[in-house]
Amino acid sequence: MNRVKRVGRRTGMGMIAASFLAASLLSASVTALAAEEESEEAVRTETAQTSGEGFSMSTAYPGITALAGETVTFDLNFASLDGNAYDADLSVVSIPEGWEGYFQGGDSQISRVHIDDQSALAESALAEFSLTLPEDAEEGSYDIELSADDGDGNASTLALEVTVGQVEVGQSTFTSEYPEQQGATGTTFTFDMTIVNNRSTDQSYSLSAETPSGWQATFTPSGESTNVASLNVEAGSSQGVTVTITPPESVETGDYTIPCSAISADDSLTADLLVTITGTYGVELSTPTGNLSLDAEANQEKAVTLSITNTGNVDLANLNLTSSAPTDWEVRFDSSTIDTLEAGATQEITAYITPAENAITGDYVTSLTISNDEVSDTAEFRVSVQTPTTWGIVAICIIVVLVAALAYIFKKYGRR
Repeated sequence: MNRVKRVGRRTGMGMIAASFLAASLLSASVTALAAEEESEEAVRTETAQTSGEGFSMSTAYPGITALAGETVTFDLNFASLDGNAYDADLSVVSIPEGWEGYFQGGDSQISRVHIDDQSALAESALAEFSLTLPEDAEEGSYDIELSADDGDGNASTLALEVTVGQVEVGQSTFTSEYPEQQGATGTTFTFDMTIVNNRSTDQSYSLSAETPSGWQATFTPSGESTNVASLNVEAGSSQGVTVTITPPESVETGDYTIPCSAISADDSLTADLLVTITGTYGVELSTPTGNLSLDAEANQEKAVTLSITNTGNVDLANLNLTSSAPTDWEVRFDSSTIDTLEAGATQEITAYITPAENAITGDYVTSLTISNDEVSDTAEFRVSVQTPTTWGIVAICIIVVLVAALAYIFKKYGRR
């Protein structure tokens, strides 16, 4: 009996051990099968990615050089690899401490993009990544990583590299070689200016000038004739621009400051131009009656009163009278210079005109001019030269004598 119990006990223990062993083998098989399925799924995923499924994110220039304190932009291009549409979340995986970056589409910040088989065919990038470097960024290379993920196992990452250059910030300039000019009322002022873009990216500068009421300002690129409101300046280059300032006719004398600006996304450049209006210059040469004709006799001096008027709003200095007359004529003035002629004042001077001794009867032109460094005016006088009366009497006498002589001859010898 005891032997039977022992055999039964051993048989039961063997059955338990066998059951445990079978369970262990079954568990190991299930685990191995799960691992194999996971491996196969990974292989299928990898195969799907390499066989053209999902989407990609890229940029034409993943490595650039920038300046400390500068904001740079990366154009982000997306392409569907299998023709399907995806909505992907955008995120910054890694960025240097103190740097700021965000995604932009159109004029707004964005966090997702829609990708389809037309995205890669778009004329412009689907999105942009804007990156601002801190002012104290040290020289060297820095890495940024971006990600686009649709949450269903499709994702794409993009590595960017930014090298902080050695050029100091703030060297872009807007200057004029001659920022101060002066002129009379009615003068148009032109200033040759230069925009220097010391940024590492191209800049589009918006141009403007703050002018007083009634003034006009225009901007023209050097070598061109078309007025513009903005200029594109390539990175590290310069562009000349002519600024034309036109004051109104009624402007008063004085100094006028014209602030000009050239503003881009990264630069705000200003320059002041100074215009000094010295006044209106004008002079008129005439006679008190306005009559510019006179009668004269050959070799006889004829006096004519001249009226010289300062028609401007500033005093005129060192005015000189000159003349242009026919050959062998003489012209003189009782005073050929005026030291100062005040604004609005009139001064009379006498001119003496003497026709040539052999001048015959007729009309002649004599020009008189008043001028200085700022103004001039010319009056043309018509001079009618008449033969002296004595010569007329002599001529009549000669004619009478000739007639009398002919009558005598005819009377004495006519009958023969």
